[in-house]
Amino acid sequence: MGILTYRFIRTVEIEDRSLAHLRNVIHSKLRRGESFAFSWEVSVDRGSGRNSIWLGPDIPIVFEFFDAREIPLNSRWLRELARSANSPSGLVLTPEPAAPASPEG
Repeated sequence: MGILTYRFIRTVEIEDRSLAHLRNVIHSKLRRGESFAFSWEVSVDRGSGRNSIWLGPDIPIVFEFFDAREIPLNSRWLRELARSANSPSGLVLTPEPAAPASPEG
């Protein structure tokens, strides 16, 4: 379980694999100087519901991973998250889609 820290005052626990994909998309947006909303669902064991924060180049965020290994990224999920981040509703954490089947050689 990783942690995203927002403005040094809010922490969000996110599974490492999801956090690695979010980091990639968020870094891409912030590198271009873009601001956007990020939303996620809260699990039932934490009270359920939905949360949303505003991200921008001037807002400090920290990504902490508990697994030291680099996580291989699913390009299909990255595209879906990036498309979401560029929409009016902003980046929404969605479940990982199945990776595209690799051609048999």
